[in-house]
Amino acid sequence: MLIVSAHSTQDSVAKMIVQGPVKSVEVKPRIRSTNIPWQERPAGSDAIVWRHRENPIIPAAPAPGIQGVYNSAVVRFGDGFAGIFRLEQTDRFPRLHVGWSEDALDWHFESEPISFVNWIDGPSHYAYDPRVTAIDGDYIIQWCGGHNGPTISLARTSDFHSFERLENAFLPFNRNGVLLPRRIEGSYYLLSRPSDDGHTPFGDIYVSASPDLVHWGRHRLVMRKGGGQAGQWWQRTKVGAGPVPIETPDGWLMIYHGVLDTCNGFVYSMGAAILDLNEPWRVLYRTNRHILTPEAPYETVGFVPNVVFPVAVLHDETAGRMAIFYGAADTCTALAYANLPELIEFIKSHSEVF
Repeated sequence: MLIVSAHSTQDSVAKMIVQGPVKSVEVKPRIRSTNIPWQERPAGSDAIVWRHRENPIIPAAPAPGIQGVYNSAVVRFGDGFAGIFRLEQTDRFPRLHVGWSEDALDWHFESEPISFVNWIDGPSHYAYDPRVTAIDGDYIIQWCGGHNGPTISLARTSDFHSFERLENAFLPFNRNGVLLPRRIEGSYYLLSRPSDDGHTPFGDIYVSASPDLVHWGRHRLVMRKGGGQAGQWWQRTKVGAGPVPIETPDGWLMIYHGVLDTCNGFVYSMGAAILDLNEPWRVLYRTNRHILTPEAPYETVGFVPNVVFPVAVLHDETAGRMAIFYGAADTCTALAYANLPELIEFIKSHSEVF
C-alpha cells in the first residue's frame, strides 16, 4: 500500500510503503468524514476558480518506483471518499489503481492495479484518464483503454473491490469518455471526443445514447473547438469533457479542457459550459475565456508542461461549494475550488456559443 499525505514532505511520503502485494480488503482505511475539501478565495482575488494553497495534493514521484499519480477520478463513497487513479511506475505505462481517503486530501492507494473479474488484460491494454459516475446504485468507471488504439472502456463496481468489465463503448479512436450521472428518458448519455492514435491535434465533444451501457448510438455533436473568430485562442485546437457534469436548474454544468497550440507545444486550460438537461447536445452557455490556465510551477513544468486537466468534482450541494481535482503537467494531482452559483452566473454572463 502506498500512502500519500497532502501534509507530508516528499521524503516522508517515500517512507510510508508496505512492501509486497496487499489485498483490497486490507488497505481500506477507517473513513470518518464526508466533508469535501475547501479553502476560501484568497483575499483580494476575484478569481472564479482558485487553487488549493498546498498544491499539489499528490506530488511528483511521491514514492520510490512511482513516477506520477494524476488525471484521476474521485467520488464520495461510504463515510469518505474513493477514487480511480492513473498511476505510473518508472516504466511510464499507465494503469488504474484504487485510492481511499478520509478527507479527499490524504490518499491510500492499492499497490496492485485494478483487475477485472471477467476480463483478461493483455500487455498492451493500457488504461488512463479515468472518470467515475455514480448512477443506478453502482459506480461506472470510464477511461481511455487500449484496444487496437485508444477508445472508451467501461467497468462497473459497487464497492471498489470487485470490478466487472463492460464492453468498450466505441471503436478506436476516442478519448475523454464522461457518463452523465442519470438517465434521460431511460437512456444513458456518454460524452466523448473522437480522436486519432497519437497526441490528437484536433477534437470536438460529442454525446451518445445507450439503453444498456453496451449498445451506443444517436451520436450528436455537442460543441466544437475553435473560437478564433471571437478571439478565443485558448480552445482553438481541441476540447474535451472533464469531470462528470453536475445537474443544476440551469442545465448540466460541464467543466471541460480547451487546448491552444503554440510554438512551444499544447497548452491545456479549464473552461465551463451549460448543456440542456433533456437534450445534452444543446449548449446553452459556454465560457468565452478560460477559468484556470497553467500558471503555477507544478502546472507549467513537468512531464508534459503547461497542462491543467480537470477530471473530477466533489460538490457540496448545501453550501454550493465545488472541489475540482485536476492533473497538472501530467506529473501530479492538484485541487481548485469554486462556488457553484458564482460559476453558473459567470458562465452565463461571459458566454459565446459557436
